[in-house]
Amino acid sequence: MIPPNKSSPSAPPLLLSATLAARRDAVAAPPAPPRRRAAAGPCVLFCLAAIVHASPLWAEQPADPYPNHRELLQYVDEAGQLRPVRDASDWAIRRAHILRGMQVVMGPLPPLADAAPPQMELLGEEELDGVRMQKIVYDGIGVRVPALLLLPPDAPAPQGNPGTPQRRPAMLALHPTGAPGKEIVLGTTGRANRGYGLELAQRGYVVLAPDYPSFGDLAGHDFAADEYESGTMLAIVNHIRGVDLLAARDDVDPQRIGAIGHSLGGHNAMFLGAFDERVKVVVTSCGWCPFHDYYGGRLAGWAQDRYMPAIRERFDLNPDRMPFDFYEVAAAIAPRAFFSSSPLHDDNFSVEGVRKAEVELRKLYDLLGAASSLRIEYPDCGHDFPPEMREAAYAFIDRVLRHEASREPSRP
Repeated sequence: MIPPNKSSPSAPPLLLSATLAARRDAVAAPPAPPRRRAAAGPCVLFCLAAIVHASPLWAEQPADPYPNHRELLQYVDEAGQLRPVRDASDWAIRRAHILRGMQVVMGPLPPLADAAPPQMELLGEEELDGVRMQKIVYDGIGVRVPALLLLPPDAPAPQGNPGTPQRRPAMLALHPTGAPGKEIVLGTTGRANRGYGLELAQRGYVVLAPDYPSFGDLAGHDFAADEYESGTMLAIVNHIRGVDLLAARDDVDPQRIGAIGHSLGGHNAMFLGAFDERVKVVVTSCGWCPFHDYYGGRLAGWAQDRYMPAIRERFDLNPDRMPFDFYEVAAAIAPRAFFSSSPLHDDNFSVEGVRKAEVELRKLYDLLGAASSLRIEYPDCGHDFPPEMREAAYAFIDRVLRHEASREPSRP
């Protein structure tokens, strides 16, 4: 599941990303020393203007100010003092610090507010079990992103508006580790219980399934030559641009967009949901546990080029030194809807770790008045996304995105 190392001589610029609603405003701290890159040429990512919006604490103190990332209901004020999170405004401060801690490890989220809407190129189209499947590429930031766009059978136009497409909910379907990449979520690659992209399209969702760098049509991606500090941040930006693409379509309701994924796709759905508040529901299957519970705190799997090499290069593979944890990644989605399928016998992500995190997450969701928006299931299986869990996840998505399924999906 865990997808191998790119060097960075020092900590990347720290970004504090506030709300990412209709258009995101990225905010940057003072610049860091130049980053080492194998490729020549101007950097297309970080030359955009940004607004400096860093608290004095984070601007002046490079040390992690949070002694325990498991404790979610605390925030650090501008004087460097821990304060209790008592309401949504307090939580907004802690959430901003979480996103910042993630970027210390992943590299900075580029300023996206001024990015042009992504252009899409259609490469081919075919029908698959009642769904129109378009093979496309769309604009990321400094890259082109191969993807599948799955379109459900045509629905009637809204009453009184003939010729106007019905606006549907949409989902990003993020694939697990595997050479076929995006095609895995069609359920046609011989891997059982992975066809959630096709199944959601059959239910009436517009579905975008991009390749993660190093898989599918991005199998040859050179992480040393791109302009990102980590494969994780590259993928986050690609996925945010995917939300841009969906939100701009006249057959998509931009207020009803979510993300789903298994394993690799599971934690990438969480990362996207953390950074982009337009994502109203996140479903993760076998996608996470706290760092101390991941193989007993052995983080080498997370430090590969296509993930976060800074975990090795600056944090010595030591979970005690990490400036964020998965307690916080999940929490950064709150109060939006979060569904986790965390199997009892997952050999990658510890169910005991998820159970510990659930206790803390429930305190936060309760505080924010969103208890019904958090659901964590523990199926009796291994590293899998079995039918009953997919059905439960789809029903959860339907409720959050106010959708009535148009048909029962087939089971590839």
